Parts: sequence; structure tokens; C-alpha cells
Amino acid sequence: MSSVNAPHTAVAESIPVAPSMGPALEVLHVPAPRAAVDRRVVLVSGLAIAVAGVAFLAAELLTALIAVITNLAFFGRLSAAPASPAEHQVGALVLVVPIAGALVVGVMARYGSQAIRGHGIPEAMEQVLFNQSRIPPRMTLLKPLSAAIAIGTGGPFGAEGPIIATGGALGSLLGQLLRITADERKTLLAAGAAAGMSATFGSPVAAVLLAIELLLFEYRPRSVIPVALAASTAAAARLAAGETAPAFEMAAVAPSTGPALVFYIALGAALGLAAMGATRAIYAIEEAFERLPLHWMWWPAIGAIAIGAVGYVAPQTLGVGYDNIDDILSGRLALAALVSLSLLKFVSWSIALGSGTSGGTLAPLFTIGGGLGAILGLSAAALFPWLGVDARVAALVGMAAIFAGASRALLASVVFAFETTRQPMGLLPLLGGCSAAFLVSSLLMRHSIMTEKLARRGARVMAEYAADHLAQITVRDAASRPAVTLAADGTVEAARAFLLSQAEGSRHQGFPVVDGGGELVGVVTQREVLTEQPGALAIRDLIRRPPAVVFDDSSLREAADHMVTEGVGRLPVVSRQAPRKVLGMLTRSDLLDAHRSRLEAAQRREPALTAATHGENQVIPPRTAGGAGGRS
Repeated sequence: MSSVNAPHTAVAESIPVAPSMGPALEVLHVPAPRAAVDRRVVLVSGLAIAVAGVAFLAAELLTALIAVITNLAFFGRLSAAPASPAEHQVGALVLVVPIAGALVVGVMARYGSQAIRGHGIPEAMEQVLFNQSRIPPRMTLLKPLSAAIAIGTGGPFGAEGPIIATGGALGSLLGQLLRITADERKTLLAAGAAAGMSATFGSPVAAVLLAIELLLFEYRPRSVIPVALAASTAAAARLAAGETAPAFEMAAVAPSTGPALVFYIALGAALGLAAMGATRAIYAIEEAFERLPLHWMWWPAIGAIAIGAVGYVAPQTLGVGYDNIDDILSGRLALAALVSLSLLKFVSWSIALGSGTSGGTLAPLFTIGGGLGAILGLSAAALFPWLGVDARVAALVGMAAIFAGASRALLASVVFAFETTRQPMGLLPLLGGCSAAFLVSSLLMRHSIMTEKLARRGARVMAEYAADHLAQITVRDAASRPAVTLAADGTVEAARAFLLSQAEGSRHQGFPVVDGGGELVGVVTQREVLTEQPGALAIRDLIRRPPAVVFDDSSLREAADHMVTEGVGRLPVVSRQAPRKVLGMLTRSDLLDAHRSRLEAAQRREPALTAATHGENQVIPPRTAGGAGGRS
């Protein structure tokens, strides 16, 4: 250690230190322990389970409401029995029914909440990222009601987006009514969204993965546990209600051969291109609507003209169309019917969604992707029978791959397709195809269908999640050593003289103060030493607060958080066990320098393995401590 004036040269709870410091300074401020879970997680988990119960009821009510509106609009009867607008009995009035529904949605958006426009998930993402997960309470009513009207009057949307948004709004509402943190409110929002999806499709694992990939933006036990409990609760409620069948009907398929797997991976890549095209088309249509000399309230009605016209020609494009997905996966549609359904469903859905009405994207994408997959699968089976391609598996891969490419929710797409069809032999083709779609989409498109809207508003959305680099490095490996300390009983004048003798650029900014035994007493800054009026003051008289320190075995993440909490730019490093002697000094510069290894690992290309570098008993040297040149 360097010494000044026989002075010496070294973490948020509080721990006692030497009593000689006086009653005001008898504690050290140290970083709070970072536990993976605590009792708050138990509380949030209980709240998430409660949200799941309400989300299940909301999903059931929304499904029933869609059925009621569909029966009224297309069959002229008051009933909550499931009904498909494809079998309508209104004749040419099918041209105007969607327009009437879109007018109502436009009015609700203008005078209720503009946030009901769109398919729900991007809007929930926006609240998570930029509004501390605070969804306006009125959205819990307006979003499902507007979606039910849009879908019930023939809108070619899925109910899953609005249900996910409604469940998220319920979780957010509870989080706003209670005294909890923004992180806990985000967890409840994601739990409600996952519960809504799980209640609708009976896909709890996929719901958790979707929440992680699109809403939580993290993978931590304190958030994943409540979300998983909420999703499983909603799935259990669905089973208790007697809904035990898979969401989509599909006969059992055989294991895929090697050549067939290669085809399914290539199919996934093709669907990645389709996802890119669909995303760009939707936002191009949205830009076209924005150039219209009309208030946006009228745009859904204009988009509904396309819904009615396409629905008049192809009634099967109207409404949610889950029966279309069943037909595609079961191989009941001929090639011509698949081409017509895929093309016309895309035209109707893209124009309607681009107009800014309310509805989901998952079911339409599944219909379009499943149709394209089946088309390519049937073609391959006819032209190259030796590949062993099953058109039903190709349809399954197609519907999941287009969603993976469009949303960038890779694992959620794979598991969702599996859970909703319960086809274990489809998992391997799904994983290969969805990965290829994800790769192609990521290479060719910067933003997903979920994040493009946010990016156009100037928001920066995370595209990947990685482990916290600072959490992986201990303080002892990054702190500057040795630390220049000052003796508590030394004079201020001697310390000032020492500082003035140093070159301006080499002066440290903070100094641990130690007693005669070398134990930490406090911290003073260069400014305090240089600006103190001349006199016989001792260095200990400049100490104004208990010292904030960090343990040598703490992580840099804990240290960085502690700096923010304490409002300091440097921390003395001490041992967790007494005596509390200063081992080094950790500064903001040390934290920045710690990222050098991360950047090098990502950018530096290592030499190829050769006989000279290969060995069975190589020893990897430990990482060296931070350089002594770091400023404190």
C-alpha cells in the first residue's frame, strides 16, 4: 500500500465496525444480498394464481361473446353456441356486416381508448418496456369487447391476441391496485397474459415461453415461477371445465425420415421468407392508410370493405377460422382449396390489420403458414416421393415456422404447435423448421411483426437476452490494487500536500481512511481534502457518512447496483470476514473495463486447433485482477 503522512494506501445492508468511530459511523453500508427468490415471490405467485382464475373466466366470456355476436350478425339469432360465419345465411349482406362492426370499433377506439387498435401483444410490450407495466384499467373491458365485435362481424382475426392482452391488463390492474414494485407488476401482467393463452388453447408451457420471449424480456426465477403457476392454473381450469381435447385436430403421424427432415428445415426457411413478406406487407398497408385524408377512426371501416368482398367470394376466410386449421392439419383440403384459402386469407387479414382494427395474428398466421406448408408438402410428395414427406407434418411445420419467423418467439412456436396438436413425432421437424425460419427472418428483417410498430415510434426494443456479464465477475478480479489510503489521525494539510505533488491526471478521486490497525474508518474525496480550510484538522474529521464498501467476493453487478444506491463512484473493497482491512478500490472505470473480456470473446477469432495447441491436460490460467492503473 502507498502511504501518505504515515497515512496508508484498500460493501446494502449495514454491519457494525470498530466502535472508535463514534455512534454516527459505527456501520458499513454493504450490498444487499441478491437471492434468486424470497418471500415476495410467494406473495406474487399467489396473486398470479388469482389472476389466472380471472383470466380463465375472461377467456371463456370472450369466446362466448364472439359466438353471440357471430350468431346475431350472420344468423339473426341470440345464442352463445359456437358458430362459423363461413356458414352464414345473410347472402350479399356479408359485404356490409364487417363494415358495421368496424365502424363500432372505430368509434370505441376514438372515444374509448386508441390502445385497443392492433393485435394486442405489441401494445402490451409497449406498456412493459416504457410505462412500468401500467395498462389503463379501461382496457380490461374495451379490448375484449372491441375484439369480439371485430371478430364476431367477420374479421379474419384470432381471439388469442385480445385474450392475451386482456389477461395482461387484468394482471396489470391488480398490480396497480396493490403496493408492489414495477418488476412485480410486470410479472403479474405476464402471468395474466400467459393464463389467457393457456386457458384458450390448453398450452401452458408455450404460454410461459411466449411470456418470456415477448413480455418479460428476462429469465429469472422470481418472474418465471409466478408466470408458470398462472399458466398451469388456467390450463387446469380448462381441464376442469371439460375441455380435454387438443385445440387442433390432427391424426397421429409417423417419425420423419432423414430426407424428410431436410425438407422440413428447408420448408421452415421458405416460411421465414413468407413471414418477412407478410410483416412488410402489413406495415406497407398501414403506411398507405396513414396517407389517407381521413381520421383514423374511419380506417377500420375501409379495411372491412376488403373483409366483406373476400368473404363473399370465400366465406371460409371470415372469422377466427380454427376449423380451417383443423382441415389443413388433417389433410382434408385439396391443393386448389389450400392455394385459395392461403392467398385470400392473407389479403383479407393484412388489409384489415393494416387498417388498425382490433384482432389477433396467431390464428391467421397459422392458417396462412399451415396452408403454405401443406401446399409445399403435397407438391414434394407428388414430385419427390422418395423424400417421405407427410403433407400434414409439412402443414404443422409451416404454421409454426411462419409464426416463429414473424414474432421471433422460437421456442414458444415449437412448443405451441406440439401442445395444441399433441404430436410428439412432430417435435423434431418443428424444431428444425422453426429454427430455419427464425434464422432467415433474423438475417433479412431487423424487427419482428411484434416490434416493428414500436421501432417506428422511435422505441428501442431488445432483440436478444443474455446473461449479465457483470454478475459473472467478482470484485476481487476487477478492483484496482493497491488502494491509496489515508491515515485517520493524519492531518489534512499533509494529505493536501501529497495530492498537490501528484500530476493532475494521476490523482485519485477518493481515498479510504484507515485507523492505526489498518481497518476502514470511512472515505474522503479529493475535493474534500483540497477545499478544506487550513488548520490542524485530522482526516477522520472530514468523514461525513458511514462508508459504502463492497466485499471482495461480491459480483460486479452487486457493486454497480450499490454504487447507484449510495450515489458514489467508487467503493473500498474489504473482506467479508473481520478485520475490515482495505484490499483494493473499485471504480466506475473498473466496471467499464470489465466489459473488455466480453467484447473480446464476441469479436476476437481464436487460431484454429493445431497439434501445437492441442493437449489433454491443458490448464487454463485464472483471470488476472483488474490493473493497478485503474483510477479510484
